[in-house]
Parts: sequence; structure tokens; C-alpha cells
Amino acid sequence: MALKVLVPRTVPGELPDAPDGVTFARYPSRGPVPDEHLDAEGLLVWGAGREVLSGFASTLPRLRWVQTLAAGPDAVLSAGFAPDVALCSGRGLHDGPVAEHALAMTLAAVRRVDRWIEARDASEWRPSLRREVDPEDPRTDPFTLNGARVLIWGFGSIAARLAPLYTALGAHVTGVATTAGERHGYPVVASSDIEAQLPRTDILVMILPTLDSTHHALDAQLLALLPPHAWLVNVGRGTTVDEAALDAALRSGRLAGAALDVFETEPLPAESPLWTAPNLFLTPHIAGNRPLGWQELFTDNCRRLFAGEPLRNLVTR
Repeated sequence: MALKVLVPRTVPGELPDAPDGVTFARYPSRGPVPDEHLDAEGLLVWGAGREVLSGFASTLPRLRWVQTLAAGPDAVLSAGFAPDVALCSGRGLHDGPVAEHALAMTLAAVRRVDRWIEARDASEWRPSLRREVDPEDPRTDPFTLNGARVLIWGFGSIAARLAPLYTALGAHVTGVATTAGERHGYPVVASSDIEAQLPRTDILVMILPTLDSTHHALDAQLLALLPPHAWLVNVGRGTTVDEAALDAALRSGRLAGAALDVFETEPLPAESPLWTAPNLFLTPHIAGNRPLGWQELFTDNCRRLFAGEPLRNLVTR
């Protein structure tokens, strides 16, 4: 009997051919699943929120496997799928786009693209944008990544793509992960030792997932350890930053600026003070949004499920 796998109609790119023994059935990405497909054993999800995913969890009694194209599995983990349903993430599918976005946000911050736009809108020629720096401390107002000290907190596959981009521009990169060592050719310190790294950090890049252990990982205490010229870039998950503490640091001038693609509540509420915080770049969670090569991962896991083989990107629960 063929293995039926549900595929959302909004999946990006062309739908690949189903492996032998597998059939694909299309469904609206936000549900509901058509009655004739409630017997599906596999589910591909993309663009569905927790409420929609919870509906899938309660209406697909034969479900054995969920493949999300999102790099972070937090949405499927919190949806209420039965413990015996295998959950697989899209880890690796967004590495290139997220790395590009993080670098773009970093360059926009370091080169102060916002000030260029302000000057253009005011029809003003502002040579002062070249800015002079303190010769005693060239990092007081960084205008280049050459020689900058970049700390990447969350040193996984995205960081493996991002770190060499910073290196190519002359930055010195250090990673932060659960355990210390060397990864992808870069020194990595344990997260328990991050306090020693922050005072000499120019750019802090966060690529942390949503976990109980990462909730507000960057809090007021750690923000206070960053030097006043430092910038924060977050392309991981919004729950990992204490937004109230960040807003206070920006408004007080304690932190030079931040560039955020993710937020604790999305969409970012209109009443959020972050909309008016100074020196803050905002993008609406668009760093990834392009799962490159998903067809190969998806079809391989379909084949593996049908054959009873171990699945790729299996999430531990």
C-alpha cells in the first residue's frame, strides 16, 4: 500500500516526483485537510502557524511523520503532535539566504545606510557621514568590518556559511555554542563563558533557536557587558532577546544599535516601542523564507520513511 504524504499548495518551487511507494496529495497550507486525505501518514508544512499546525495534529489520526521546511522546529514542537510522530526540521535549507541577510544587516549597520537615506530624503550632501573615529580607540564608531571582532552566538550550519563572509572582509570571528572547541575552522567558546567575550565584541550576531534554555538569553545583564559602540544582529529567534532590555539600551545610548529580523511576537505589534527605538533596523522575518534544495531532503525522507530507514534532520523531543 502506498504511503500518502500531504504537500501544501504554496510550497516554493516545483513539486518533485514522488519516490516509489509514495503518493503526494495537495492541501491548503492553512488547512483544512480535505476529508479524502485524512488518512495521510506524512505531512510537509510550510507557512503554517501554531494554530493551524495544532489543527493538523488533531485531525490526522494516521500521521507518522511531519517535515517542516523551517530551520527552527519550534512551531511543530509546540503544535501537539503525538509523541510517536517523527518531526524533522529544515535545518540547512536556509543557510545561504540567512547568512546573506545577516551580512547585509551588518553592513547596513556598520556603514550606517540609514543615515544615507536620511540625507537623501533631506536633499542634503553630508560628507560628515564619513565620520572620524577616535585614534585611541578605532572601534568607538566602526565604519568597517576590517579588524572588527564578531561574536556569533549559535554556531551551527548557518554560522558555517556566515563566518567566512565576515572573514573575507577582515573581521575576526569567534563562535559561541553549548560546548567549547573548534568548529568549521573557527574558535568556539562555551555559552557559559560568553560574559568574558562580550566586552571585546564589536558585532554580536545571534542565531539561537527557541528553547526553554534560550529564552531571553540576551538579557539586560549581558547587554550591559557589550561596549557602547557594539551592534546586535539577530537572525535566530526573537524569544532569545529581552526586547524591553534592548529598547532601554538603545534609548539610553548604552548600545550603538541593533538589526533585528525576528521578534518575540510576530507580526511586531504596532504598539511595540521597538518601532521608534533609535538606531534600529527592522526586517519582517524574511532572512530565510527561501528553503533551497528542499525537494531533495523531502523526497529522501519520504523514501526513508517508506523503507523504514532513519530520517534526516530528526528533532529530538
